Amino acid sequence: MVGGVSSPVRSFKAVGGTPLFFVTGRGSRVWDADGNSFVDYVCSWGPLILGHSNPKVVRAVIGAVKSGTSFGAPTLPELALARKICGIVPSVEKVRFVNSGTEATMSALRLARGFTGRAKLVKFEGCYHGHADPFLTRAGSGLATFDIPDSAGLPASMGADTITLAFNDEERLEEAFRAHGAEIAAAIIEPIAGNMGVVPPAPGYLRRLRRLCDENGSVLIFDEVISGFRVSLGGAQELYGVKPDLTCMGKVIGGGLPVGAYGGRADVMRLVAPEGPVYQAGTLAGNPVAMAAGLAALDQLDRRAYSKLEALSAQLEEGLLDSAAKSGVSITVNRVGSMVGLFFAKGEVRNFKDAKASDHVLYPKFHRGLLERGSYFPPSAFETIFLSTAHSVSDVNRTVASARIAFREVAG
Repeated sequence: MVGGVSSPVRSFKAVGGTPLFFVTGRGSRVWDADGNSFVDYVCSWGPLILGHSNPKVVRAVIGAVKSGTSFGAPTLPELALARKICGIVPSVEKVRFVNSGTEATMSALRLARGFTGRAKLVKFEGCYHGHADPFLTRAGSGLATFDIPDSAGLPASMGADTITLAFNDEERLEEAFRAHGAEIAAAIIEPIAGNMGVVPPAPGYLRRLRRLCDENGSVLIFDEVISGFRVSLGGAQELYGVKPDLTCMGKVIGGGLPVGAYGGRADVMRLVAPEGPVYQAGTLAGNPVAMAAGLAALDQLDRRAYSKLEALSAQLEEGLLDSAAKSGVSITVNRVGSMVGLFFAKGEVRNFKDAKASDHVLYPKFHRGLLERGSYFPPSAFETIFLSTAHSVSDVNRTVASARIAFREVAG
């Protein structure tokens, strides 16, 4: 396999060493091929909000597999999950299932361009919307990890219609819409950035973006592939009270299986084929096994689940800050619910520039220190630390105790 992995962020290139190959996951723990056990804070990069091998999800998957793995036709689990999403996510009136977050964002952009008859796209530095061509300018996730500003293989003309702005910079946002408002088809944003570490929106920033899109007839797209169903049942849009026109989803809605979706206003979604002229298709889209897993996962997400996630995540945040302070190491922790971002930085981290300015020499040392003591954090400083309902107070206590030692090692 290229680089020994099927996705760049799985490699340990940024932290040194060889990527781990896992064989088993149960609850909050994973075991690698050498028999080592770790408390897992990657959670498959976010989908496993209930932890590994959740019994109800496993039963749903086994039942679905016994009934048939794929039909190339609509199925009842697909319909049930569509109804559930439309009932939960504030802005979604119609939904279309796809196979990944990349497919969801790519399709949402095409739809926005078809709806408006315009070409230009506004996106934000450090936000990652998958690897479709229009989104690979100054993006987060693996591109940030490996310091790739823009992917090779993109035609020079591809960037002509993309306006890339600093996250949380209202002045530049206003300027962009003043200059190009009549040409902007869409603005796409991670309402809580999760691919440059965790960077929440500044107060009022999402409302300002919503207003500018309304005033200029542009489509507002929230990429909630990470934040959807994780920071609250209705996602970041419920948390901040801002409705986008289109929402991209993935991760949690598949219960650990490959899935994506995009949805939104009925008048916009009706342009998607076969109802309208915007074409998008997928042989395995709405796969009944993934739909069954997603339903089983969402059915378990209630107020008690989010209360537990909040308490555990706050415990981890406080433990990391206290441990670092006692070791004389400067860190900043950004947290929204069970999304946690750790930066070796002295001040606030409000955008991609701030995230890149943090000390990326120290994170690999810290990561190795935790790994040696049984806690698995993302092998990149630009990714999100995730918790699940399967984590326990003792899991977090163990990790914080390991972090105290790792911070002392970092301090030298």
